[in-house]
Amino acid sequence: MAAELLLVFFKSFLFVFAALLPILNPAATAPIFLSLTDGASVSTRTLLARRISVNMFALMTGSMLVGSYVLEFFGISLPIVRVGGGLIVASNAWRLLNASHATDDRRSQLAESYSHEHSLRQSFYPLTFPLSCGPGSIAAAITVGVSLNDQRLTLSLARMGGGVLALLAIAAVLYVAFRYAQSLLKPLGEAGIIIFMRLSAFILLCLGVQIVWDGVSELLRNLLLPVGA
Repeated sequence: MAAELLLVFFKSFLFVFAALLPILNPAATAPIFLSLTDGASVSTRTLLARRISVNMFALMTGSMLVGSYVLEFFGISLPIVRVGGGLIVASNAWRLLNASHATDDRRSQLAESYSHEHSLRQSFYPLTFPLSCGPGSIAAAITVGVSLNDQRLTLSLARMGGGVLALLAIAAVLYVAFRYAQSLLKPLGEAGIIIFMRLSAFILLCLGVQIVWDGVSELLRNLLLPVGA
């Protein structure tokens, strides 16, 4: 029995890690993190990376374990979550796409204004949600959580335990990607970083529109289904 539970645990770990890491995609969001924290010191970015990782882990774990029950309690459907969250993603991406590049003087002003309290306020919104953990990730976590449930309590606990460990590993990957984002992108040079950030912002904008479209399409299908029937 113990061997079976251990096997289920590791299978769930691999399943959740493989399913959610590409959706969260820390490597793709790291340049956006740099853009949103332009002017922040290395210590402030380190603090933000740690807090974002913790916030992401808590949000995704909560979504995986109890997300479906919370949505059911408030009468909110996943398509509505996709539409609302997708609009937030698209709005932030549009702002980044049209943001002017900061000069050295502007960076100094931003560094002075990036206080500890300011970084704490930014750590959840928009840096954790919707940047690092958007509506698509939450919807995926809820779906994964439903698939991990089992009628047998011991198997259900083993699967959930593997899923939580996978989210912890993803949080560690996110921390490393954000903490060392500037060093990893440094070989591109200043012009290369600007171009890369613009491209990342455009991809994020397209992703937001795609999330909204998925939600609207599902709502329209649900609306037209009774008519077709």
